[in-house]
Amino acid sequence: MVANYDPVESPDETTVFPYHDLEPPTAADVYRAQSTVSAYLPTTPLVRCEWLSAELEADVYLKREDTLPTGAFKVRGGINLVAGLDEEFRDPGLVAASTGNHGQSIAYAGREFDVPVVICVPEDANPGKVRAMERLGARIEHYGADFDEARERAERLAIEDGYRYVHSANEPALIAGVGTAGLEILDERPDVDVLFAPVGGGSSAAGYCLTVGELAGADVIGVQSAAAPAMYRAWSEGTLESHERMDTIAEGIATRVPFALTVELLRERLDEFVLVEDEALRNGVRRMLEAEHVLMEAASATGVAAALERRDELAGKTVVLPVSGRNVDLEKLRSMLDE
Repeated sequence: MVANYDPVESPDETTVFPYHDLEPPTAADVYRAQSTVSAYLPTTPLVRCEWLSAELEADVYLKREDTLPTGAFKVRGGINLVAGLDEEFRDPGLVAASTGNHGQSIAYAGREFDVPVVICVPEDANPGKVRAMERLGARIEHYGADFDEARERAERLAIEDGYRYVHSANEPALIAGVGTAGLEILDERPDVDVLFAPVGGGSSAAGYCLTVGELAGADVIGVQSAAAPAMYRAWSEGTLESHERMDTIAEGIATRVPFALTVELLRERLDEFVLVEDEALRNGVRRMLEAEHVLMEAASATGVAAALERRDELAGKTVVLPVSGRNVDLEKLRSMLDE
């Protein structure tokens, strides 16, 4: 029998259900997640970036999360969450909303643990990411003009059909899972000074705060596009209201609505939060491809852009930039390279 759940009062503008735990995870939760994640996913390389090291006069390393099976860090969280899924949800399955990488994460984990998955995506979602989710066995529903409209559709399906709604960020198991990347960094470079974390929903930055921030005392700096600053405003002003602006080229960090759990963690633990212009993201994608032959999505290029803008502050330091998201739309890449 399928259990149906009605939404409960939500601290932000998204829908949450009784099974959503809004208690922030801890570093101990990340350590517990590590045993699960490492059983299903490989450790990703931490590679010195010679171009940026010379450019910044620093010791710069790339955390190559793009080498994970889905090409993005989020699969760590998907594995950790679905591994601990309540038995009552294994038959009806999971529903999530995504512009691509979160959906691939849940689709991959669903296939790994034999749980059906439905992903709601915007009408103009990246076709390559949609095909990847379908190959992983997910059923795709196209709905709405952007992520937030697709998210509202996923929330309705959870109410109507009894799916377990996998929130993009209000999930401690997701944050603990993605935080395992930080533990891998510390295994190799416990002396890290600064880490630049791209911020969309904030799960990755929160995971790095719990690890390289808390355990190594490194400065964790969040970076978001100035063309989609919802989380930045939430962090700086303490508001969970949606933001009217969301027209960034970086679909991986494009959301109007800040999420309560990650905002709480970032406001408490993030050392600094900066905005970069979309032109700097385009430049970051181009220069990483040209100088290092590393293909990254514009969302991942936020860290590159912020580091280049702060070169005077980074000289002599050990700096880490996560590289996550090789799933670049071909037409968008051509446009960025032509510019």
